[in-house]
Amino acid sequence: MAHCKPVAWPASAAVLEGNLMSVEKIDTVIVGAGQAGIALSEHLGHHTIPHLLLEKDRVAEAWRSGRWDALVTNGPVWHDRFPNLEFEGDAPDAFVTKDRVAAYLEDYARMIDAPIRTGVEVIQAKRLIGEPGFRLETSQGPLEAKRVVAATGAFQHPVIPPIVPETAGITQIHSYHYRNPEQLAEGAVLVVGSGSSGAQIADELNRAGRRVFLSVGPHDRPPRRYRGRDFVWWLGVLGLWDMAAMEPGTEHVTIAVSGAYGGHTMDFRRLAHEGVTLAGMTAGFADGTITFAPDLQKNVAAGDANYLGMLDAADAYVTRMGLDLPQDRKAREMLPDPACLTTPITQLKLAEEGIDTLIWATGYRRDYDWLEVDAFDADGAPIHQRGVSREPGVYFLGLPWQSRRGSTFIWGVWHDAKFIADQIAIQRAYAEYDGDAGIVRSAAE
Repeated sequence: MAHCKPVAWPASAAVLEGNLMSVEKIDTVIVGAGQAGIALSEHLGHHTIPHLLLEKDRVAEAWRSGRWDALVTNGPVWHDRFPNLEFEGDAPDAFVTKDRVAAYLEDYARMIDAPIRTGVEVIQAKRLIGEPGFRLETSQGPLEAKRVVAATGAFQHPVIPPIVPETAGITQIHSYHYRNPEQLAEGAVLVVGSGSSGAQIADELNRAGRRVFLSVGPHDRPPRRYRGRDFVWWLGVLGLWDMAAMEPGTEHVTIAVSGAYGGHTMDFRRLAHEGVTLAGMTAGFADGTITFAPDLQKNVAAGDANYLGMLDAADAYVTRMGLDLPQDRKAREMLPDPACLTTPITQLKLAEEGIDTLIWATGYRRDYDWLEVDAFDADGAPIHQRGVSREPGVYFLGLPWQSRRGSTFIWGVWHDAKFIADQIAIQRAYAEYDGDAGIVRSAAE
């Protein structure tokens, strides 16, 4: 794929008429020009629905500044892309850098001629009184729209649990702000969180020669490849990408998988044998000492069960379908339990261990404070059905499990965006009904 120059999207501007400032009006405003907003723009374009994307930073900003330097995609490029544009110049099973993903999304936005305005922050959106639609106050002036789509996702603000006070005399950063080992002060590092971010950062720091401790919570641990197929392929043929909801009790279970170093199964025993000290979930802090829950063995065992369950499901599928895929018996061989797993530590005295930095890979919180509509529950979570809000004219896109397990992936959000665009087209068709008997064609198709 030939990469063009950075996109110079036009800034928003109000129109002056004499001494009065007219308010620009548009059918649909999409807030956010990441993968979700760009995907929706493509589908709205197919419906010829006038729309505008507003982005407070740059196109695909989360991929640029919200990731560490060495991050690569967790899925191969044959899979983690939009349907209508491939990553050129890479092997299908390659895992590309974050900068390549940002450039890909920019190229895609150009290809579909997405109407994006960058450097425009939406400060407030609220329903108009006595007429349909919404008024949006932005950093570049007001807008009015019949519909508003929040395409900012659910990962706006990094969350650091209030366990270690800021006065503890140790540097604490979220994984969102981690860039590379050289960024950190010399000394040992405690990484809290065993999802993809925490596990990969701990691995990177250990390879850089740092002494690393990793606090491991509940996690799924799929095989990177098995019997010649990447795990994303197995999830597809087994129908697991289309799971409509998480299994009860797994709401806080993360996925430990990596595309780094060519892609490999994230094995916590391997990390321990290479020098990382594992511990249970971080439970508390007092007098310079971190305490851990006694759950490390349970968490690792549950991750093993998830891993072996995937292998079993894959083997059963091969047999049932009569596929000629190579055996992979080594995949079931486990490394011996390291000492930190057989005899887990329950506390760490930070000063004695020389720990200068805590990295919290502990997730994010949503932020829809700008959207002043009746579309949220008591905890501020969107109330919706596949992104269609209970507030008429308000939609959400890019949410985890918005319609299925794959909703937060590039290809998954593309399909969710199609559904939202179709719903917007249907509502426009109903609005155009003029009172004559008949079926609204767009709504019936």
